[in-house]
Amino acid sequence: MCEERGSGFDKVVFQTELYQLPAPVVEVTDEHTRVTLFTHKPFNTMEREERIRACYLHACLKYVTKEYMTNASLRQRFGIDDKGISNISRVIRDTVDVELVRLKDPGTAPKHMKYVPFWA
Repeated sequence: MCEERGSGFDKVVFQTELYQLPAPVVEVTDEHTRVTLFTHKPFNTMEREERIRACYLHACLKYVTKEYMTNASLRQRFGIDDKGISNISRVIRDTVDVELVRLKDPGTAPKHMKYVPFWA
């Protein structure tokens, strides 16, 4: 059926990031778990919720590989150049507001901010 370690989902998230796809949607019920994968969608056509979900999974993937999410890493994940700093800052702020990610060190200067998943 499935392995207990869950490394398959890590592979899905990694490939989703590599190909800059929208983050998968995971739905869990009493009877089953359903994961929906999506085709490529440009950043500027993604809904707010899609961007937040991608940001959260990016932070999770970074954390489990002993790294941290930054504005630069999230820009790379979405394929956005340096001009998109403010757009990515908004995605990070939205994801912090819904408490899916948090600052690793709240005393850090804005230029050096790193983020971790809420559960880290």
